[in-house]
Amino acid sequence: MAGSEYVLTQAGKQQLEEELAYLEGDKRAEVGERIRVAREFGDISENSEYDDAKNEQAMVESRIAEINRILSEAVIVDTPVDTDRIHIGSTVTLDWGGRERTFTIVGGAESNVHEGKISNESPVGAALLGHQEGDKVEATGPTGREIKMTVLRIEQ
Repeated sequence: MAGSEYVLTQAGKQQLEEELAYLEGDKRAEVGERIRVAREFGDISENSEYDDAKNEQAMVESRIAEINRILSEAVIVDTPVDTDRIHIGSTVTLDWGGRERTFTIVGGAESNVHEGKISNESPVGAALLGHQEGDKVEATGPTGREIKMTVLRIEQ
């Protein structure tokens, strides 16, 4: 999403700010200590502990930069007051192939299907936006399969 805005709920923004604080504080210090200890082992040219710690440091710094970029470009959406229609921030319960499934529609930066958070940019999330309870909605999944759902409930 380079050069464009990220859509976040207030909860998503707070979660990223907490992760950033952890990474810039405790995690950075922990990795720095691992590097210091690994240097004590001697020659760093063939020191796997040092290499592992430096790789972890690069991943931490990369994630810090990514979170800072997301937060600087983010558009924060309010939790919808109108529960008649599906918006970013809405929690929706669907009849999905005879099974009830509940998702919260969030921005792409905070989506996590394992936590029931789907992106407003995903095929299902995009298809649901603007719909009401009782609406039958269709979306095309990533594999090209047609997904049919019925909106059962919309909550804040």
